[in-house]
Amino acid sequence: MFEAVEELIGEHADLEKQLADPSVHADQARARRLNKRYAELTPIISAYRAWRQNAEDIDTAREFAADDPDFAAEVKELEAGREALTEKLRLLLVPRDPSDDKDVILEIKAGEGGDESALFAGDLLRMYLRYAERTGWKTELIQSNESDLGGYKDVQIAVKAKSNAEPGQGVWARLKFEGGVHRVQRVPATESQGRIHTSAAGVLVLPEAEDVDVEINANDLRIDVYRSSGPGGQSVNTTDSAVRITHEPTGIVVSCQNEKSQLQNKEQALRILRARLLAAAQEEAEKEASDARRSQVRTVDRSERIRTYNFPENRISDHRVGFKAYNLDQVLDGELDPVIQACADADSAAKLAASQS
Repeated sequence: MFEAVEELIGEHADLEKQLADPSVHADQARARRLNKRYAELTPIISAYRAWRQNAEDIDTAREFAADDPDFAAEVKELEAGREALTEKLRLLLVPRDPSDDKDVILEIKAGEGGDESALFAGDLLRMYLRYAERTGWKTELIQSNESDLGGYKDVQIAVKAKSNAEPGQGVWARLKFEGGVHRVQRVPATESQGRIHTSAAGVLVLPEAEDVDVEINANDLRIDVYRSSGPGGQSVNTTDSAVRITHEPTGIVVSCQNEKSQLQNKEQALRILRARLLAAAQEEAEKEASDARRSQVRTVDRSERIRTYNFPENRISDHRVGFKAYNLDQVLDGELDPVIQACADADSAAKLAASQS
């Protein structure tokens, strides 16, 4: 496995040389691409050098220990540290998801359960907004369709990472594990006899596409405008500002009516469309390649029930990795990291096992 690092060292040195050339920075797109790759490789190179230095230190300590037994303890200490260094390097060499640096568009849709499902969709939205706040991410409401009782029939938000995020630590790297059906068990606000009901809401997480990721031919789009519905200001419900875009080659339909102007709604709808087209292209590529390293945690089938939120027991369970905790109230307040980390660890372990097979 470590033979591949020698090639990466050469690539890293070449990138460093290119980035030192002032002419490279005249092309900002190229400079960003080179900087991104350089930042991805730097932790691997640093870990490899530490691993090699550890091996040399062990050999030196053993030589000293042959003449002076007092060095035996240092040998054991260095050998103990070698296992941790080796594991760190193995994990860094696991193939990365190319979208891990991307921001996301997150959609929540009410499912089975009527008004209760819509209220739960609102709870999930608050959970993700609080998690984003704790993590230092920015959020932006793109589109929402509120229910009569204050929940959401569907809602879409954009989540953006800090500009100084570490390579591979974008929003997608964490929230990609949230896609699927989320089930809730509780006594609904609409229940008069205190019975526990089960309902569900669906979460769809899409890496946000840039213009360079997806090329959309204007001739492939059918754009319809119509009058907005639901609560709004003076211009909403009185002008044809809502926009529906149909991508005819794929049949993907996106609607947006939250903004006051038709142009703004069109821009937001195109933003969602790009993200969906990128996700569809990535899933198709995975399917065609039959990638053996595909995560055992994330599945293409987003209808899979991934998690249960049990209010009477204050319990949250992730069915993919066997995670269970009794702090549901804290999780819904945004303390989502332990749940996500359990999924991320399982994902890394699966990729590591696949890379060694």
